[in-house]
Amino acid sequence: MSPFLSGVLQMLALIAALALAYRPLGDYMARVYSSDKHLRVEKWIYKAIGANPDAEMRWPAYLRGVLAFSAVCVLFLYGLQRLQGSLPGSLGFVSIDPDQAFNTAASFVSNTNWQSYYGEQAMGHVVQTGGLAVQNFVSAAVGIAVAVALVRGFTRSRTGELGNFWADLVRGVVRILLPISVIGAIILVSCGAIQNFAGIHQVGQFMGGSQQWNGGAVASQEVIKELGTNGGGYFNANSAHPFENPNGFTNLFEIFLILLIPFSLTRTFGRIVGSLKQGYAILGTMATIWVGFVLLMWATEFAGHGPAFEAAGGAMEGKETRFGIGASSIFAVSTTLTSTGAVDSFHSSYTGLGGGITMLGMMLGEIAPGGVGSGLYGMLIMAIIAVFIAGLMVGRTPEYLGKKISTREIKLAACYILVTPALVLCFTAAAMALDTPANSMTNSGAHGFSEVLYAYTSGANNNGSAFAGLNADTPWFNTTIGLAMLLGRFVPMVFVLALAGSLAEQTPVPKTAGTLRTEKPLFTGLLVGTIVIITGLTYFPALALGPLAEGLAS
Repeated sequence: MSPFLSGVLQMLALIAALALAYRPLGDYMARVYSSDKHLRVEKWIYKAIGANPDAEMRWPAYLRGVLAFSAVCVLFLYGLQRLQGSLPGSLGFVSIDPDQAFNTAASFVSNTNWQSYYGEQAMGHVVQTGGLAVQNFVSAAVGIAVAVALVRGFTRSRTGELGNFWADLVRGVVRILLPISVIGAIILVSCGAIQNFAGIHQVGQFMGGSQQWNGGAVASQEVIKELGTNGGGYFNANSAHPFENPNGFTNLFEIFLILLIPFSLTRTFGRIVGSLKQGYAILGTMATIWVGFVLLMWATEFAGHGPAFEAAGGAMEGKETRFGIGASSIFAVSTTLTSTGAVDSFHSSYTGLGGGITMLGMMLGEIAPGGVGSGLYGMLIMAIIAVFIAGLMVGRTPEYLGKKISTREIKLAACYILVTPALVLCFTAAAMALDTPANSMTNSGAHGFSEVLYAYTSGANNNGSAFAGLNADTPWFNTTIGLAMLLGRFVPMVFVLALAGSLAEQTPVPKTAGTLRTEKPLFTGLLVGTIVIITGLTYFPALALGPLAEGLAS
């Protein structure tokens, strides 16, 4: 079977699996966030943290809950790393340096999981399971909670109440992420992923000699890193490591986990707002961009020129032979169009244009289908922008889901879409202008610039993947990328929740003959065009200096 045909068959199998899970999971999540009943274990948690899950919150209170909880998580994870040398199960690893501990704490709490360290050579069992794995759950639940709050903003009227953050957080972990993760971990273990608390031991090599490996609760962390669109690997090789991703089936299963909740949340959205067609319109937009990016990636990676490329069937450098070009390309596109950042191949070794595609996927705002929760609220923000543009063209006050998009709403939406580009471009410019950051690049010219641009794009968009040709374990990069991750995660949430509160205070506007039909394919096309044009206008100069220059020169 040809590599291309193998990739096509795997993509069709993936789409079929996602289609089968879409309706039941989407409906289930809608019931979870619409229920007024609490499980017994949830009541214990509320009592322990002193929260009243039935108290409605306006957007400032909801935001304070998000920020306070996340700040405590950053401090806890930072302290856990700094004390690692004194903790049991540390495997002899010393405490993490302050700048790297800050970077890692910011990374996992912001759902980025950027890693400037070698996981198997730095983190012991307690930090991995009690720190990093826990943040994989709660950071994903925070993203879903904010998305649900925005959806409630469309459904409620004459009130600024958006629900209860603590109830949304706990339900996301207990009722959604934990059950799926248990099943997923069992599947990964049965397929060869490791799950233990073994110490460091010697492993023989095929060519003679040996190297040291440590065990760990890898399968359980692997499943939540993909399901929660987190991305941080137990090992430095991430999902290319056979202990994390043993074979072709587990590779496809992990892609399925990455896309499962973000795509299914569009069904949840449609169910809560009372129009499944609205959910299908958002799903269609996400799917169009995702499929288009996969096809573009295949075109760049399979169409290699020269004897070496022809012998390998395409650009195989940096890719695992057990996955091949087709599956590796699907993984790369899926992980950069979501806020996952897990990798099963070396993105720096992709063709120049292929590397640009991974960067562009993050620059879109990771909304196709995006991160858990963040993809949905990012897409809804873009839908508001698209409705506003359509309103300008016909001279009519724009409306979306029965709510008027006035000056206040469009300002909040505009601020949302400007945050991450400002962070990416400003930090990249500063890094390129200073001597010390530039010395971290292992490549010069366009590819070296792409390494730095990719790093800040990944950090500010809460992705976490890297070109891996950049030495990011320096005080400059640990600090600035850490700041980019925190600002890129929580500043947009301020605008999302403020927008949700503004929408919830409005009185619904009845449909008229002039109302834009946002559930139709025409709107899906408008939304796709809006996303691509806005991203292109924002990032095209930077892309022209890096991946485009490299790709056109090769």
